[in-house]
Amino acid sequence: MKKTPLLNSALSEVIASLGHGDLLVIADAGLPIPPQTRRIDLALTKNLPSFLDTVRTVLQEMQVEKALLARETAQVSPQVRAQVAELLEGVPFEEISHAELKSLCAQARAVVRTGEFTPYANIILVAGVVF
Repeated sequence: MKKTPLLNSALSEVIASLGHGDLLVIADAGLPIPPQTRRIDLALTKNLPSFLDTVRTVLQEMQVEKALLARETAQVSPQVRAQVAELLEGVPFEEISHAELKSLCAQARAVVRTGEFTPYANIILVAGVVF
């Protein structure tokens, strides 16, 4: 059995396959996912699992070079932006439009759908390297 906290085999496999610069999206329950993009659906019910718990767990497994958030997150759900900034301590992040974030989902290796019902609780993690 794995020693790291991430137990979902599909998500663990995607993270293990990421190369430098690849994109991984962690999304709320409502983000539209392009049909051609791999979907890892963790959603069980409203707010389970939560967006922040999912981000926290992924960050323990994935080397992140930078992150992208929608500008609308700070406006509509400032508590999410503040908590993400705290989780990403030392990792630079950019704020882009929500439309641009949705567009980038088509380039992602996968979109991880959580049960989060907080608006604009979405993030794109850009894979870094450990060396």
